[in-house]
Amino acid sequence: MTAEPTPHASVPALDLRQDVALLTAAVMDINSVSGNEKELADAVEAALADISQLTIVRDGDSIIARTELGKAERVILAGHLDTVPLPLTEGSKGTVPSTWESGVPGEGVLYGRGATDMKGGVAVQLALAATMFDDGAQPQRDVTFVFYDHEEVEAVKSGLGRLVRNHGHLLDGDFAILLEPTHGTVEGGCNGTSRFEATTVGEAAHSARAWMGSNAIHAAAPILARLAAYEPLTVNVDGLDYRESLNAVKINGGTAGNVIPDRCVVEINYRFAPDKSPDEAEAVVRNLLEGFEVVRTDAAAGARPGLNHPAAASFVAAVGAEPKPKYGWTDVARFSELGIPAVNFGPGDPLLAHKDNEHVDAEAIRECLRALRDWLQD
Repeated sequence: MTAEPTPHASVPALDLRQDVALLTAAVMDINSVSGNEKELADAVEAALADISQLTIVRDGDSIIARTELGKAERVILAGHLDTVPLPLTEGSKGTVPSTWESGVPGEGVLYGRGATDMKGGVAVQLALAATMFDDGAQPQRDVTFVFYDHEEVEAVKSGLGRLVRNHGHLLDGDFAILLEPTHGTVEGGCNGTSRFEATTVGEAAHSARAWMGSNAIHAAAPILARLAAYEPLTVNVDGLDYRESLNAVKINGGTAGNVIPDRCVVEINYRFAPDKSPDEAEAVVRNLLEGFEVVRTDAAAGARPGLNHPAAASFVAAVGAEPKPKYGWTDVARFSELGIPAVNFGPGDPLLAHKDNEHVDAEAIRECLRALRDWLQD
């Protein structure tokens, strides 16, 4: 049944029972760049409304669909509906609508925005929802499907964050799987991320009389030297090795070509292992840049792997591949904050995410669906 249904005028119809690779293409063909998720959210809600075993709640352009089977364990399958903006390169394959390299729908490689990040994962969620009760079957765990907006933009807009605030009780669970691209391998937890500004101050002067001033950009040289010399750690957390990184990502200073700059700001990004809190990560940066003005501008905690949880262990065993760490930050951290162990698992190469040639192999999507279906029915 559907709680507070939304009108579905002119909503594109999604056939959830078609081949999951073809379903991926159909989901990709609905442009859902961040901020423009409504059409896809409407289509997803309309398709899920036909599944009688699901209770559906919508909040903005985010959707929660839950089974209520009374099982001893509940797993959350989550994915974001939005993509980064379309490529600017003329003739790029990584755009919308999608294209099949073979020219035959469902065969070979599928190109287009969201192919890896993460319309393939969303299609797997939808296919599972539509078929897990076929022929009288029933999953061995209760399932909560989560589809959310605004993942690819600043965290304050996150649809998942909004769901946590408005419907946190519907996100209770024992284990969560985020269907981000992982090449079909379980990636446990994720690194945390934090951003800082290190500022140097000088004295403005005419560049023809530079000795009358003090160059703030030159004063920033030691900051860059310390960052360049820093050797990031590799930290073992619960059996997985998380590689850290600490880098200057932007520098801003100066007002004109004939003025000695009186201020310079170096922006820094620190990706830290999930054994550290954001405050502990900040202490690392402050210690490295002692003597400079440092301000933390943003931070998000990482997530420990949680692979020792029985549901996580059984899922890793079902997938069969050696689990890996997730170096980037993902929304598994939000589930971790809720006390829910979470992993990343989805079709496609994560290194292709956001690229102009974003693509995924049809068989990778099918294999992801098979692995999840077999585990849920086990």
